[in-house]
Amino acid sequence: MTKIAVVTDSSVTIEDELVQEYGIQVIPLSVMVDGILYSDADLKEGEFLNLMKTSKNLPKTSQPPVGVFAEVYGKLAKDYDQILSIHMSHALSGTVEAARQGASLSGAKVEVVDSSFTDQAQKFQVLAAARLAREGASLEDILAEIDRVRANTELYIGVSTLENLVKGGRIGRVSGLISSLLNIRVVMEMVNHELRPIAKGRGAKTFKKWLDEFKAGLEGREIAAIGISYAGKPDFAEELKSQLQPFLEAPISVLETGSIIQTHTGEDAWAVLIHYA
Repeated sequence: MTKIAVVTDSSVTIEDELVQEYGIQVIPLSVMVDGILYSDADLKEGEFLNLMKTSKNLPKTSQPPVGVFAEVYGKLAKDYDQILSIHMSHALSGTVEAARQGASLSGAKVEVVDSSFTDQAQKFQVLAAARLAREGASLEDILAEIDRVRANTELYIGVSTLENLVKGGRIGRVSGLISSLLNIRVVMEMVNHELRPIAKGRGAKTFKKWLDEFKAGLEGREIAAIGISYAGKPDFAEELKSQLQPFLEAPISVLETGSIIQTHTGEDAWAVLIHYA
């Protein structure tokens, strides 16, 4: 039986117990706050947001060095026949390209996959791969399942301000938004590596109106998993959970997203990640 290791990056939002259960290797990204470099993996819940709120400048995120990928792959190659490395969309970070370069340097058998997403939408693919790998599935079968999961995944994100997206230079990657309108609430969907605004306005009613429309679209659809992520207080995330839980038998995960995502979304952002069966 071929042994396959599953690797991802810390932009994924995933429960620690699942990482341990499936032996998933998570390579951390870094974030610099006022000249001090922090590993994404070392920041505890709520810690990064406090750092960002008191920082003089917007934190700067950075992908793992190519050498780190090469080292991790090299070590895993001693115990595994193949390595499957799943990472956030290339539109959000150069992480997936660094992984490819690291794979080339390592000499190990590595398949690098661009998830097209991040956060818990990335988690859906990582977990699917890890479960099949543990069952002894072939790399070809795992890749086919990842493709199926990706095709049936949707990522929605709500931000309460565009300030961080503008400062971080990500506004140019969001089609249809005017960067001067900072104090509006926007809901975006990630499609083909691009964030597309689907609702915008002022006040909490913007998010609630979108939620009502979103729920209407779920009627009659078979859902495999729902994840909810947040930056800041979890109040609206919990409201999202209460409204969406009736559509799913399994519990919905409500998790704080990592520092990489929070840097670009700012405080009081949230995401709904859904995987259709």
